[in-house]
Amino acid sequence: MTEPHEVAGQVEAVVPGVCHWRIHNGNIGGAVSSSHAVMTGGGCVLIDPVRLAEAALAELPRPEAIVLTARCHQRAAWRYRKEFGAEVWLPEDASAADEEPDRRYADGDTLPSGLTALRTPGPEMPHYSFLLEGRPGVVFCSDLIAYDGEALRFIPPQFHEDPVATRHSVEELLALPFEVLCFDHGVPLADDPKGALRRLLDSTR
Repeated sequence: MTEPHEVAGQVEAVVPGVCHWRIHNGNIGGAVSSSHAVMTGGGCVLIDPVRLAEAALAELPRPEAIVLTARCHQRAAWRYRKEFGAEVWLPEDASAADEEPDRRYADGDTLPSGLTALRTPGPEMPHYSFLLEGRPGVVFCSDLIAYDGEALRFIPPQFHEDPVATRHSVEELLALPFEVLCFDHGVPLADDPKGALRRLLDSTR
């Protein structure tokens, strides 16, 4: 199973309607694995969820769906499907997961809570990021880059099928309408994320 053993103890607000939590994931050498929830009218949608402590989970509305950016981010998805009956969404071209997803999605599809699925290859071809349009707009960036609260960095190239495609995917993020950047590995960035992306690209030419 791909679910990490670690459990996050608290949920943090990112912007109204979006929350974040994270663990130091022993499955990947103790690196940070991050998850998010997007509120809906009566519940929430979990994005690549690692497990939350019961008290922290109770702070969120009931999960209605679970959307996965890639097969490698199943994490606690199946646990929460069983607990809440929430449908699990997986990319249509992803290989077999630990369990069969309820729904599959493709590039440009609209997912629960109004998220738009955007193919961002590099780590692998069936690899996606999500856009939540609004004020502010939020991008949920999967395994392209990480942020430790100080500086952005590319995920090391040895973990990616095509590092050149990874860079191109990051370049394409700049065209999206967003003011907040959230990560699968790191803390959210709300202070000029596009400027930070440009600096990262300029410094790694």
